[in-house]
Amino acid sequence: MIAFSVKEWSAWAPGLVDHDAWRAWAAAPWLPTGDETPALAEVPAMQRRRIERLGRMAIQTASWCQRAEENGMPLIFASRHGDVSRSMELLEALATEQPPSPTTFGLSVHNAIAALYSILRRQRGNYLALAGGRATVETACVEAAALLADGAEHVMLVVYDAPLPAIYTGFADEPDAGFAWCWRIGHADAALPKLRLAWGSDRPAEQAGNPTLPHGLDVLRFLLAGDAGLQWRCDDVTWQWRRDA
Repeated sequence: MIAFSVKEWSAWAPGLVDHDAWRAWAAAPWLPTGDETPALAEVPAMQRRRIERLGRMAIQTASWCQRAEENGMPLIFASRHGDVSRSMELLEALATEQPPSPTTFGLSVHNAIAALYSILRRQRGNYLALAGGRATVETACVEAAALLADGAEHVMLVVYDAPLPAIYTGFADEPDAGFAWCWRIGHADAALPKLRLAWGSDRPAEQAGNPTLPHGLDVLRFLLAGDAGLQWRCDDVTWQWRRDA
């Protein structure tokens, strides 16, 4: 089991930008849809043009959550699918015997968004990019807890995903949505709610029905709604979230 507190948070999805809108959404959640893209005014236009929608979502929430004077805080960028639309561009080029774009390849790898953010912020600390299947959020939180145990004061966790290209629709196992959120995670703080995350092979007493949100977004809802717990089972592992007021 791990335990930590969320010191600060930010989030972005179509139609949901500020804290008040997100808290209202958490009380009555719905699946965000739409093609809006964050303005990302913090990034100069020349650099912003290289960043596609998924990267803009992730970098926008990270920019909101990390203070300007901070440098060296460990960063975790976690996405189940990454920038799969760029990967599709490469596959389509190969299928038509066209030379793949080196730029598209460089920006399609899973750590590209984290690397772009570290360059933009002149971040000299540790960063990593992580994908853990349907339990991507939980595995990222375990990694964050390990960094805290290793001496970090805070860890910044950015979770983000985008709808899959239509060709992958038949493989989707949860609702699709474009979203990003960022938590500044620290050691458990008596002044803040403590989140506990445990896992094991025991089956839950009740299995949830068809999900209405992607799991990564449901974890954010759990935080904002103030729920006492959230249970999630995937790949024969049961993950249990608990909140201590």
